[in-house]
Amino acid sequence: MPLPTSDAPWPPTDHQVQAALADWDAWYSADPDRLENRYQGRGYREALDRPAQHRGGLVGKVARWFWGNPTSPGEKRTKLHVPLAGDIARTSSELLFSEPPKLVSEHTATQDRLDELMNTGLQPTLLEAGELCAALGGAYLRVVWDEEVSDRPWLDAVAADRAIPEFRYGRLVAVTFWTVVEAEDSRRVLRHLERHEKGRIFHGLYEGSLIALGHPVPLTEHPSTAGLATEVDAEGGLDTGAPDHLTASYIPNVRPARAWRHIPTAAYWGQSDYQGIEGLMDALDETYSSWMRDVQNGKGRIVVPNTMLDSLGPGQGAAFDEERRVYSGLNMLQRPGDPNPLTVVQFEIRVQEHRDTCAELVEQAVRQAGYSASTFGETGDGSAVTATEIRARERRSMSTRGRKSMYWGPGIADGAAALLAVEAGPRFRTGGLEVEPPKVEFQDSISEGPNELATTAELLRRAEAASDETLVQMIHPDWDEQQVQAEVDRLGKAREVADPFLTGAEDPAGGPPLPPGAPEEDEEA
Repeated sequence: MPLPTSDAPWPPTDHQVQAALADWDAWYSADPDRLENRYQGRGYREALDRPAQHRGGLVGKVARWFWGNPTSPGEKRTKLHVPLAGDIARTSSELLFSEPPKLVSEHTATQDRLDELMNTGLQPTLLEAGELCAALGGAYLRVVWDEEVSDRPWLDAVAADRAIPEFRYGRLVAVTFWTVVEAEDSRRVLRHLERHEKGRIFHGLYEGSLIALGHPVPLTEHPSTAGLATEVDAEGGLDTGAPDHLTASYIPNVRPARAWRHIPTAAYWGQSDYQGIEGLMDALDETYSSWMRDVQNGKGRIVVPNTMLDSLGPGQGAAFDEERRVYSGLNMLQRPGDPNPLTVVQFEIRVQEHRDTCAELVEQAVRQAGYSASTFGETGDGSAVTATEIRARERRSMSTRGRKSMYWGPGIADGAAALLAVEAGPRFRTGGLEVEPPKVEFQDSISEGPNELATTAELLRRAEAASDETLVQMIHPDWDEQQVQAEVDRLGKAREVADPFLTGAEDPAGGPPLPPGAPEEDEEA
């Protein structure tokens, strides 16, 4: 199905979905200005209107979030933001892709291409996609190519709030990516739409507004899309050379999406790690800002009579220096006989109360997101621990990692298969490739130390449960077959030298070999 030919609201997703994506995007950005704009209704997207915000008095104040409270006129903003949302997204991605996953194929040429793909930038792409997926509930891997950049295609990451997917029984059948290429103001916005279907990609440029798609214009109207004008046909599409493959795959963060499982167009979208913890993150910012206000209020102040300040002359008042310890003056006279005309004002800084509250809010937030507090360095005395102990502490994080890997495995495999199909097709004509989804093996993000590996290897050798080759591979998982075999040969030679019975003469009677220098029995005897 080609791209739209008439004006339509944009993006064409449910208002509740748009509002949630806008909220998560603001938290992920870690930008206080965007948080204020989002919750005070001044953002580039339509804000979620809460009627109680328009009420006055206590009801309106309670209904507004911390970031929704405007700064009082004449005062500077004292709100501080703790970027916990970004930390959660980064941790989720690192749990999955801090060690590059292995793409395994039984075909030699295909395996070489997959290894090359991983070595030339696929792992950073997966790390980026992992962050976007955790923050926004999902991410896409799409096949792209540009002959001026590379002679081969590669995989690109796209965030969930820049795509309109179409699902059929939970399977992605088509998706339209959109990018704002120019926005002079809210009344004129140029968008590039890129629709992926099996075997086809459609490109279109539209001139509209902030909330409307507008009408199509020639691709040559903008430099970023001008090069596509000579490649597309009359419908604005081009053949990918892989008629059986969709050149885009969707990876949900986790399913089901509790917030909109009842919305038909979004039922198969993923759920963000921020779902349900926005209030906790807002309370964390409020608590930390209160802590910093205590620090500011805790600065020493000295109240003194005006007569003790520096006068600027008759009718000119008195001046003070902010760096001086004495700068607050009152219009009063020193009382006769008062031995201490100075009044010291210094508020208490409630360090422990604020620290405990922040720690509790962080622990609750990361637990609701599916992680252990120890994953974020919130527990532990810093002493050396084994990998087994780490897994026990981070059991919840490891469970979440395992759950997410079940979505990422098929998504990466589909994306890699589509890339291989495009590369083997008539557009690139790369021969020798087997177009099959590779097997995706995720690496353990927690590796054993040398002592644990040595102990395990020793126990396996005593039990005669593993060969030299298996033990060497266990100790050196990054070695190739040649390195492993060379080490096995060296171990065998060292064992022969250490055991002299292995080099002795053979017993003429057919018994075990004799030690060197042992007298041989006389044949007649």
